[in-house]
Amino acid sequence: MQRPSESSRTPALSVILATPGEFGAIRKTLTHLAAQTALSEMELVLVASTRAALQPDERMLALFPRHQIIEVGDFGPLGAANAAGVRAASAHIVALAEDHCFPDPEWAEHLIRAHEGPWTAIGPAVRNANPSSVVSWADLFIGYGPWLEPVDQRDVDFLPGHNSSYKRAVLLSFGDRLDDLLNVETVLHWELRAQGHRLRLEPGARVAHTNFSLWSSWLPVSFLNGRAFAAERRKGMSLLARTAYVVGGPLIPFVRAARTARSARTAALRAEFIRCLPAMLVALTVDALGQMVGYALGGGEAGGRLSRYECYRVRHVTARDRREVFAE
Repeated sequence: MQRPSESSRTPALSVILATPGEFGAIRKTLTHLAAQTALSEMELVLVASTRAALQPDERMLALFPRHQIIEVGDFGPLGAANAAGVRAASAHIVALAEDHCFPDPEWAEHLIRAHEGPWTAIGPAVRNANPSSVVSWADLFIGYGPWLEPVDQRDVDFLPGHNSSYKRAVLLSFGDRLDDLLNVETVLHWELRAQGHRLRLEPGARVAHTNFSLWSSWLPVSFLNGRAFAAERRKGMSLLARTAYVVGGPLIPFVRAARTARSARTAALRAEFIRCLPAMLVALTVDALGQMVGYALGGGEAGGRLSRYECYRVRHVTARDRREVFAE
């Protein structure tokens, strides 16, 4: 582990960005983080297999007043990597970042100020960074529908996974379970709510999210997401409850599609929702199959396999998206 860079005071926000490979995969996200209006209040925590594998650009890292690199060895599930970053962070507030999600300049500032209130977790408003394909819109609606712009500031039951911020002490209270919970943050958010914690959607903290746009990547991810979600949720369930979810699995696509339809709050979003609805139903069916397997058999290697898709998003989008989003 690299020692943190020198800083005269404790940062207000530690931003955790994990990657299993080379520095180039996170360069665009780092460019957006370096442009934050609250840069002087931030710490950057990079999580990698090794420093040698990361091959960091020291000139870019020097843009951040405080930064550190955490080495985790074998890079397995993304949740475990993010948990390692949480444990190493210096700030009382931590935010998760991704190599394919790009925050607006005032993102960190809004999160820091919002965390002065009583909320344990605060999440951003989301827009589509690669809006040219049906698959991208379908993936966005399924994964981030409740938080699509325009949205109002309000308390919510759950927040965008891999892109929200937390009071660090509360996350640490989960101990070793944090590794699994950060793989399936919806379950984490439900547990926080059950414990009396409050979650907040902050529309001033805005991000552009790059979604899967290749069927060949999106459908396997849909299955793995469903299996990982069910595997985490089944913990503590009785055999009867798990069986009920397996038997009821065929209903999941229709229930989720109906819920997702609420996300189409404007004429433009409704048009995109209608256009991508057939694709959504296909993916939701695959997700339901994954959930049925997860409730019946557990997660298997789903968590580790998901990290191969969640990182290096540039590999899982169309050639047009690679040109327009990642400037290849």
